[in-house]
Amino acid sequence: MSIYNLTAKASDGSEQSLSAYKGKVLLIVNTATGCGFTPQYEALQALYEKYHAQGFEVLDFPCNQFGNQAPGTDEEITSFCTLNYNTTFPRFAKVEVNGENEHPLFTYLKKEKGGIMGSKIKWNFTKFLVDKEGKVVSRFSPTTTPDAIESKIKALL
Repeated sequence: MSIYNLTAKASDGSEQSLSAYKGKVLLIVNTATGCGFTPQYEALQALYEKYHAQGFEVLDFPCNQFGNQAPGTDEEITSFCTLNYNTTFPRFAKVEVNGENEHPLFTYLKKEKGGIMGSKIKWNFTKFLVDKEGKVVSRFSPTTTPDAIESKIKALL
């Protein structure tokens, strides 16, 4: 099993294979538009702009499981992120990250890197760093800012 065997629905509704990201460093984040951590979108976009040409991708997975903080449609979420944070990195359709309906990508990520609550994701803006070979190398809590991850991203590039 590899991250590249998985697919996810893009925010436009199309099914996308994660194999499209082979050979890239990935930061996979479960996000929300109405969360105290939502301003992290700005720093995520800054990292994306700084390192995208070197093979870095931010993969945004909106999730409404924590405090109903991503209540909008996929279109509304994309509009909010574009208008408020000028995000240009790939955004996927809203997913669940815990429980019986969790997306297989998050089942895989949590199996590879557990957290403080075991395999469960605690809150919005949990981040997983994946190397160019598709190995999950680090998991970061919501309170870890994107800036604090920059040196690890640079090392993997």
